[in-house]
Amino acid sequence: MSRLCAFLAIFVLAAVPAGAATIIHAGQVIDGIADQPAAEQSIIVVDGKIARIEAGYTQPGDGDEVIDLRGHTVLPGLMDLHTHLTNESSPQSYSEWPRLHQGMYAIRATVYAERTLMAGFTTVRDVGDRFNISVPLRNSIAQGLVPGPRIFTAATSIASTGGHGDRSSGMRSDFAGDPGPREGVVNSPGDARKAVRQRYKDGANLIKITATGGVLSMAKNSQNPQFSEEELRAIVETATDYGFHVAAHAHGAEGMKRAVRAGVRTIEHGTLMDEETMQLMVEKGAYLVPTLMAGEHVANKAKIDGYYPEMIRPKAAAIGPKMQATMTRALKAGVKIAFGTDCGVSPHGTNAREFVLMVQAGMTPMQAIRSATVVAAEVLDMQDELGSLEAGKIADIVAVEKNPLDDISVLGNVGFVMKEGVIYKR
Repeated sequence: MSRLCAFLAIFVLAAVPAGAATIIHAGQVIDGIADQPAAEQSIIVVDGKIARIEAGYTQPGDGDEVIDLRGHTVLPGLMDLHTHLTNESSPQSYSEWPRLHQGMYAIRATVYAERTLMAGFTTVRDVGDRFNISVPLRNSIAQGLVPGPRIFTAATSIASTGGHGDRSSGMRSDFAGDPGPREGVVNSPGDARKAVRQRYKDGANLIKITATGGVLSMAKNSQNPQFSEEELRAIVETATDYGFHVAAHAHGAEGMKRAVRAGVRTIEHGTLMDEETMQLMVEKGAYLVPTLMAGEHVANKAKIDGYYPEMIRPKAAAIGPKMQATMTRALKAGVKIAFGTDCGVSPHGTNAREFVLMVQAGMTPMQAIRSATVVAAEVLDMQDELGSLEAGKIADIVAVEKNPLDDISVLGNVGFVMKEGVIYKR
């Protein structure tokens, strides 16, 4: 049986007639709200939403389906706020992208999306893609054409000339051209406004900017600020007009401070964040998305000859090991922390490794779970529909065999995945 046919067979088997209920008998439920799990619960799902949750094991009516998860811990569908579904890092990444057909990136993206869903992540932000592929990928998943998580995409990120995100960096001058706002490269407040409006035209859900240098770009500096405050204000003001929030990649402190003052919602990575930045984030209500997996991954790969170009290797070795300690300090300072992995830098489907690293950095297992459920839903302005197991919310539900509050690593082995009432894995 082909992979597609196998998926369609699962989909058909998982479908329940309209109006009938799917009743999940859960051994215990971590609902995203209560401080402790609730034992022996029934979650009743009707037409893709949670109709109610009842104590004990509710008996089915005619036409209802019972899912026996009495030996499992049931949680809300997990959310990853920092993914790149159209790519996955490898030693070939830098040589192949100028010549690889866009269609190959699209096909690979469907594979990465399915891996992400099967890992229990029912919602993601894609914060910078190739060729705007995440937009039709999002739409195809929403239409049921391919399996994958619900996607909120930034499409192509916005950078400055030569900055992290300017993909012409490192290219021969006759190939590089002079990319502008359409391609996501800006050099003035006017350019910045035009780039945001172009993302709206392209079908994005949010705006991603690269406020400082980065590790994996073909440029020497990973820390320097790369937008003026005027450009940042133009981006955030225009994004607000169009109903977007702004996510800001940032490693260096000065670029972070400029971005937070301008009103970005999330700082991605935040590696060299100082105390002033943390205080500013607390005052402004900005979230840190620490992407600890990315730090671990690039630090490990920097040790391998030939994995990264020599320009990138020292940056990866220097920046990667610092991320976890920064998150520890930010947590103590009261900065709000939301879950994000940077998968695409690390392999897709391994997203749950981030939970382990967050707990090592000082979070309790419950705090880490909330960062990927209720807190992530707040970042997306989806808290009324997603992020917790409550009556009236979308039925995104996952389960693991053991209690993640005892061992957070069990979230790396999700055995049941439901998205919008449809079972994709059991």
